[in-house]
Amino acid sequence: MSRKYFGTDGIRGTVGRTPITPDFMLRLGHAVGRVLKRSYAKPSVLIGKDTRISGYMLESALEAGFASAGVNVLLTGPLPTPGVAYLTRALRQHLGVVISASHNPFADNGIKFFSSKGEKLPDAWELDVEAVLDEPPVWVDSASLGRARRLDDAQGRYIEFCKASFSSDLSLRGMKLVIDAANGAAYQVAPSVFHELGAEIITIGNKPDGYNINDKVGATAPQALVAAVKEHQADYGIALDGDADRLQMVDGDGRLYNGDELLYVMVADRLARGERVPGAVGTLMTNMAVELALRQRDVEFVRAKVGDRYVLEELAARGWQLGGEGSGHLLSLDRHTTGDGIVSSLLVLEAVCRSGRRLADLLDGVTLFPQTLINVRLQADHLDWKSNPALARVEAEVMAELGDRGRVLIRKSGTEPLLRVMVEASDADLAQRCAERLADAIRGG
Repeated sequence: MSRKYFGTDGIRGTVGRTPITPDFMLRLGHAVGRVLKRSYAKPSVLIGKDTRISGYMLESALEAGFASAGVNVLLTGPLPTPGVAYLTRALRQHLGVVISASHNPFADNGIKFFSSKGEKLPDAWELDVEAVLDEPPVWVDSASLGRARRLDDAQGRYIEFCKASFSSDLSLRGMKLVIDAANGAAYQVAPSVFHELGAEIITIGNKPDGYNINDKVGATAPQALVAAVKEHQADYGIALDGDADRLQMVDGDGRLYNGDELLYVMVADRLARGERVPGAVGTLMTNMAVELALRQRDVEFVRAKVGDRYVLEELAARGWQLGGEGSGHLLSLDRHTTGDGIVSSLLVLEAVCRSGRRLADLLDGVTLFPQTLINVRLQADHLDWKSNPALARVEAEVMAELGDRGRVLIRKSGTEPLLRVMVEASDADLAQRCAERLADAIRGG
């Protein structure tokens, strides 16, 4: 059964357009509350958000919807998505709710949910919610309404959780770091974590005004971090996105490291400590060079569909711990139930501190294949691009030209009306040329 509102990462869209409207959010809170009451007599949910101006409006509407169904609400204020996942589990809440559109611009917003264990919820649960959304509301009486209260120490609790993921035998003393919080949910949390572990820190992207989240800063715009690391002669830079579940890193030479490379470092560090790593999970977009490097170390590599929920599902099915995406969603399931940009960066820095080697040296011999990614906006969300004969013809020609020197991946975005064209090849010019031919075929179709 297809889903009407839920995408690959919850519900997301432009504020003021269905479903990101206050009336829908009230209905959503009510519907989710009714689903929860099938399992719990008096459910309690925890709601966190990022720094978008629309978060206040959506938070109030959700709170009212939950209360109308007889559900208690615990409000954290601005808090990273992984912080909500952690506190949902730690405080024995029945559900975690995040108001965020992650790396999208401020005009967008969204809702995602975590189970009582701090894990992403299955498709079946989302379908249950959508079914209740189509039913008339069932308002509880005054004596049964839910209550709402603020959790004043949410950030402090999460800071301690992040610090605990870093080895107690190590310290960041003597290391200068630039922290880019993307003017998002981690603008207070992230600097505190690294400072309290001993690092000298310089912070950028830490002055949110409701409108500047992800604006020329953060993991999706790492050029600001590169410039700041060079300016301050820092050892490393850490860039998070708006809800701090993804990560990019920069070294003192200005070299940018993406999620594929950082995943390899996390795996290699465990191998260096004598731990067994049976396998790791990437996605269809993961660079082939990382796959080959892991297999050379007898670490099986499996590709999941694009999206951290699919990486999570694959890890759970195989009983593995480590996975991630090039975009910077990294998973270490023995440290957290979901992707966490701060925790992942600490694991990478732990590898650097323990080995006494630079990050670049830890990736010696791993040279990424050039990838070209072009986003082509669809004319209509229902465009049947798979039936485009011109695209099919050009794709066959490109694959024949690449042979065993590369690969092609064309997929529709799960959050925007875009078709993502990726070509990976041993030669950068070849990858660019082939990707542009495919994009032109889509636009022409």
